Amino acid sequence: MVEQQVASARCVPEAEKVPLADAPGRILAEPIAADRDYPPFDRATRDGYAVRGAETPGRLRVIGQVRAGQEFGGTVGLGEAVEIMTGAPMPAGADAVIMVEYTRREGEAVVLERGVRAGENVVPKGSEAGGGVVAMGPGRRLDYPEIALLASFGREAVRVYRRPRVAILSTGDEVVEIGETPRSFQIRNSNAWSLAVQVRRAGGEPVVLPIAPDERTRTRELVELGLECDLLLLSGGVSMGQYDLVEAVLAELGAEFYFDGVLIQPGKPLVFGRARGRFFFGLPGNPLSTMVTFEVFARTAVELLGGAESAPLRLGQARLAADFRHKTGLTRFLPAALEGSYAEVVVHPVKWQGSGDVVSLARSNCFLVAAADREEWKAGDWIAVLPR
Repeated sequence: MVEQQVASARCVPEAEKVPLADAPGRILAEPIAADRDYPPFDRATRDGYAVRGAETPGRLRVIGQVRAGQEFGGTVGLGEAVEIMTGAPMPAGADAVIMVEYTRREGEAVVLERGVRAGENVVPKGSEAGGGVVAMGPGRRLDYPEIALLASFGREAVRVYRRPRVAILSTGDEVVEIGETPRSFQIRNSNAWSLAVQVRRAGGEPVVLPIAPDERTRTRELVELGLECDLLLLSGGVSMGQYDLVEAVLAELGAEFYFDGVLIQPGKPLVFGRARGRFFFGLPGNPLSTMVTFEVFARTAVELLGGAESAPLRLGQARLAADFRHKTGLTRFLPAALEGSYAEVVVHPVKWQGSGDVVSLARSNCFLVAAADREEWKAGDWIAVLPR
C-alpha cells in the first residue's frame, strides 16, 4: 500500500551534482555509460602461458613475457607461447591461457600437460560493458560497488537526487527534550533522535521539530510546519486516548487516510495518509513501535521520495538457537540477537519488557519476525529476521 501510493503520486526529485566522495548513499539521477570497452583488451585471468588452444597439449617455444600494465609487442605464431600474468592483455595470435600449474618449463620451451580451449582463462574485450553502453540507470542507490564502477568510468562527480526533507514531530505532554530532567511521569524525547538516524540511513534529511503538547492549536501549528517538508513523521498521539489529537488535527487539514492500523506487534496503531500534497505517518509513541513501523513502512516512503526505483523490505533468514512460540494473529517483530559466523549463525530473542524497553533493544542486533499464522518453531528451524 505505501509503495503503491507514494510511487503513483511522487514527482521526480530535483538533482544536484556531487563529488564522488560525497555520493555514497545517494540515489543516482542520471544514466551512466561506459567511456570505453570493459575490459579494454582481452584480459588473462590466470598466471600461465598465452597459447593457441588448438596446439595444446604439447611443447611450445617461449618467445617472451607480459604482465599487467604492459603489452606484448609481437605475435604468437605456430609452436609459440608467451608467459603471461593475471590481468595482462593477451598477445596477438593467442586465444587461451593455460594455468602455470599445468605446465613444466624446460629452458626456452614449455611443456603443456593438458589441453585448453579457445577463450579459456580469458575475459574478452568489451564483455563486461561495451563503450557507450549504459551500465547503471537512475534510481540506483550508490554503495561501494556502484562507486567502484563510477571511478572505473572516470567519473569524478555524479548527478544524484536531492535528499527528501523529513519532518519529525514527537507529541505528548509526557515527552520532554533530551537535555531536560524529566519528572517522574515524563520521558525524554528519544524517538525524534532514533527516527533522525533511521531517516538518514534511508537517504532523507531529518528536520526535528519542537515537541507538540496535548493542545490542539499548537499541535496544528506544528503539523502544518511539518507538512512543508516532503514527508511528515509524527510520533505518538495516534491511539484512541482522550488526548491523542493527531488524527483529529490531520482531519481538520483535509487529510486523506489510507489506513489507521496494521496487524503487527509492536506498532499496531499506525496511520498513513496525505494532507496538503504531502504524505504523513502517525507512528506509535512507544520507542520499539516507532522504530519497527518506520523500518517496515515509512522507510519505503523516504527511499521512494528520494528517487529510488524501488524500496523492498529486506528480510533475511536465520536458524533459531532454541524453541520459540508466540500467539498467532499478528506478525511480531521482536528484539533478537544474531550470533556465530558464516554457516553457524543462529538467532535468539532478547528478553524484553514491552515496546518501551529501549535498553533491551540496545542489546539486540536485529528483529526476529514471527509470522502471524504460525504458532511455534523448533530449535534449528529457519525464521525471518529484519536487520537493524
